[in-house]
Amino acid sequence: MTDGTFEAFRKAEALMAQRRPLDALRELRQVLDEAGEAPSVQLLAGRAYLGSAQLNRAEEAFRKVLDLDPSDHYARFALGKTLQRQGRLPESLAQLRMAVAMNPSPEYQEALGEVKARLALGN
Repeated sequence: MTDGTFEAFRKAEALMAQRRPLDALRELRQVLDEAGEAPSVQLLAGRAYLGSAQLNRAEEAFRKVLDLDPSDHYARFALGKTLQRQGRLPESLAQLRMAVAMNPSPEYQEALGEVKARLALGN
């Protein structure tokens, strides 16, 4: 990454921390052009897409991260949440189960419980 690209990445991270995903995506344009295959870039882009309800793009970004690093538990969790928001509950359940197996954090366990409950209700 060039200095400009790195600065744009850091600014996009800060914008995501401020819950401004569309602004973060604007900052990420240059980063995606120059270093778009880096897992950290795809992960941040996926978070921004998810935060701005661009679910197909979010799914694509998280899958790219997992292609590069199948052990990334956060990418699995985020993919599971993305699939859940798309109503693809069985696929979501599989990703969330793997995320919980890798890192049994309360946030991951809660998401898994939500999907299990929705599936049990037939939604």
